[in-house]
Formats: sequence, structure tokens, C-alpha cells
Amino acid sequence: MTLFAAATITASAQEKKVTWINNVKLSGYALTQYQYSGQEGAKSNSFNIRLARVSLDGRVMQDFYWKAQIQFNGNTSTLGSSPRVVDLFAEWQKFEFFRVKIGQYKRPFTFENPMNPIDQGFMGYGQNIQKLAGFSDRAGGNASNGRDIGLQFQGDFLKNAAGRNLLHYQVGVFNGQGINVKDVDQQKDIIGGMWVMPVAGMRIGAFGWTGSYARKGTWTNDQGQPVSGTRRLQQRRYALSGEYLVNDWTFRSEYIHSTGLAFAKTMQSTSETNCDLSANGNKADGVYALVIAPVIQKTCHVKARYDLYRPNGEWSKARTQYEIGADYEFTKNFEISAEYARINDRSLAKHNYDIIDVQVSFRF
Repeated sequence: MTLFAAATITASAQEKKVTWINNVKLSGYALTQYQYSGQEGAKSNSFNIRLARVSLDGRVMQDFYWKAQIQFNGNTSTLGSSPRVVDLFAEWQKFEFFRVKIGQYKRPFTFENPMNPIDQGFMGYGQNIQKLAGFSDRAGGNASNGRDIGLQFQGDFLKNAAGRNLLHYQVGVFNGQGINVKDVDQQKDIIGGMWVMPVAGMRIGAFGWTGSYARKGTWTNDQGQPVSGTRRLQQRRYALSGEYLVNDWTFRSEYIHSTGLAFAKTMQSTSETNCDLSANGNKADGVYALVIAPVIQKTCHVKARYDLYRPNGEWSKARTQYEIGADYEFTKNFEISAEYARINDRSLAKHNYDIIDVQVSFRF
């Protein structure tokens, strides 16, 4: 407010016209879906509205960028969670090498997390991204689409002779509770990463995450006695990432390792008070590797992905997805994609089953 007031006084004194708010834009996208799953005892065959999002963004005094985004879900188990605010932030962008963002937005963890669900390329984010980057997080937090509330610094620097930056950094401090939820244990998460861009289209990065996830409620201690209060679960995570985009080809792979206990029950609302622990222990990891190849550049692609997640860090519960698929972009705003996935889930009595997924997406 002080900055805005000072700018107004200066502009008035110099008799210059100041455009306070400009480039305001309304946009959005939606994904509709058909999916078949052949899992024994849980077969399904359904059309679905995967999600729809509407966003409003713009600039203030050129140096400030802001965005507000709302998500609507289709067939969900808790319809009360839709619609909901997913993004609401402002960012000072005066300098390329130092930008400041505050509000609710994507955690600065992994390459895939910040990607638009359509641009990500497959029927869903990698399992390790979903479970270890704040989507349906293994720790038990509410579904947060990889987001949290906090303050972040980021920038690009060290230009080469062609004027292309070679290094990027990002680091932030967050509540650690996911979207639309205040801090519970007064301990913040610190998340950050850095990557190098040695050639055009290539990124090689590393990320770190330290903090906690907490919940107020009751649980049974090691002596079998009921306990109530705030239960804090420390979380330590790191990710190693690589990506190469060239001539409409995409190569990307990321490994994530997590140390930290998890709650047995996922939080569905702020009234959740079950603080008992999951039987998965304090370790988890996962890796994916994918390739997307053009058949017709910018129009038609074929794709394949290997996707592994181990919820307890051991092979006894490993879940692996072997996926192949294709997509066709009628225009840059309308796309249809189809995939076949063979699932091997060692936690099930019958390990193997198939998934067929077809999605139609559009943007405006």
C-alpha cells in the first residue's frame, strides 16, 4: 500500500498518466474423461468430468503480476470440496534474476508439478508427483494440486552469448498444510530447487523439501493409551529431475525420495481429527521416465511412460504403470488423447490389471 501511494504521488507530481491495472485476461480449460479399470474387485467403466478451471490474471504498474484461479471437479467422493480456490497470488517481477511471490500457488518442487494438466502429457501426473509433491500427498493432507500458501523468491541469471539464461533458482517458505488451510503446528516448510540449462530445451535440476505436516485430534500412543493434541509429522524430501525438449520431442524423468511418517486417514475437511499413523512407515520413493514423439509436429504425438511408486520404500508394495498412448491436437485449444496402461500393483492379491483412458480437453 505504501509503494502504491508513493507511486501515485510521484505520478501526480510529474503529471504523468499511470495505468494501474492492465492486461487483465479471463482464461480457463477443462478435461472430460472416459476411463476403464479392470482391477479385480474394483472394476469401473465411467465417463467423468476430470476438472475445469477458470482464472483471471493481469498486471499492476507493469512490475506486479497477479492471478486468481478456481477449480471445479466432476464426480468426486466429497462434492463439497468443489469449487475451490487453487491459485491466488501476486508476484513482483521487476528483475529477471529476483522475483518475489506471495499467496497460494504451486510448491517449487519438481519439474512436473508446475505444469498444466494438459501440457503434462499423460492421463495424470506421475505417481511420485501425486504422492510426494502435494497432490494426494502420502502424509495425509487434503488434496492440494501441488500447492500451498507461502512466500517465494526465484529468478534466472548467468546469460550466455546468445542471451539465454543458464541457471534458475527458487526457494520458498510455506505453511505445510496444503491449500486453503492455515498453519497448525507453527513450523513452516522450506522448499527450493535449482537447475542448469546447458543447451536450449534442456534442464537438469535438484530440489529439497524440509518441514512437517500436522493435525489436531486424537490418537493411540505406543502404550495403547488415547492421546489428544497436535501431532506433527516431520517430512524430508528431495528430487532429481531432467528434461529435454527438442523439435517437438519431449524427454523427462524425475526421482523423488521421502522420509517421514504419514497419517492413516486422508484429510477430507478441517474437522478431521483422526491422528493415527499409516502402516506404510517413514519412507517412500518413486520414479518416472517418459518420451513424447511427434508423428505430425505440433499436431499428433505418440507417447510412452514408465511410472513406479513405492509407498513404503520397499518392493513389497510397489505399484508400476507401463503406459502407451497418442494424442491429436485439432487446434492449440482442442485436443483428444488416449492411453493404455498395464498396472502391476504388488499390494493387491491379483497384481496385474489394465486401464484404458480417453480424454478430451479444451482451453479458452
